[in-house]
Amino acid sequence: MPADPVPCRIVVCRDCCCGSPKVTGVDHAAQIERLRTAAPVRVSDCLDVCDHANVVVVQPSAEHRAAGARPVWLGLVNDPEATEDIIAWVRAGGPGAAPLPDILDLYSIAPPGRRRVP
Repeated sequence: MPADPVPCRIVVCRDCCCGSPKVTGVDHAAQIERLRTAAPVRVSDCLDVCDHANVVVVQPSAEHRAAGARPVWLGLVNDPEATEDIIAWVRAGGPGAAPLPDILDLYSIAPPGRRRVP
């Protein structure tokens, strides 16, 4: 029996700004637990885009990465609705499997060291 393919993964920044009291009104622990209902989540130290706290990176599955899909960086993920939009996209397959929903395009940011392509 073939193994299930590795799903897309989620990286959540939690360091000096993201996941801290500097970003008010967010239950940071609940956000991580909610994201874990959709995909494996790794908590990272600073991802160097503090002005966009809270930052979430959705990584494509290995299959879609091999086909050219790239991680999608999302910033200012500070409300439950944004978290739910990420979950819905990840459950649809995430980068390379499902188009980025228009609402999440509003949260899209450039990774550090790269300019965002319009």
